[in-house]
Amino acid sequence: MNCIFCSDIKKLKTTNLSYATTDKYPVTKGHTLIIPNRHVSSYFDLTDEEKKDLFNLLEEVKVHLDEQHSPDGYNIGINDGAVAGQTIMRVHIHYSPIYARDMENPRGGVRGVIPRTRVY
Repeated sequence: MNCIFCSDIKKLKTTNLSYATTDKYPVTKGHTLIIPNRHVSSYFDLTDEEKKDLFNLLEEVKVHLDEQHSPDGYNIGINDGAVAGQTIMRVHIHYSPIYARDMENPRGGVRGVIPRTRVY
């Protein structure tokens, strides 16, 4: 299997079921990916244990990102399926530190993936 998440990556933190790495094309400073060890396309195909592990690792990564980057907030997202923007067909959670200077009006947050729904 030729998986971009399996080759030439630096793992920031690891568990028995998942790992964290910096995003190769970061949206913000500190943009991190949380990835299960098992190759699965959809979040909904993960076991309960894997899901729990991913979110426990997310908590650990937050401590690291807070110390390294002092963000003002976070966006957490999973693109599940090609129509949802998933381009690498392996589950991964985007963990993006957000800074007050990033956007003049952040209202709507992740709703921005469909621009007409961002401001409501």
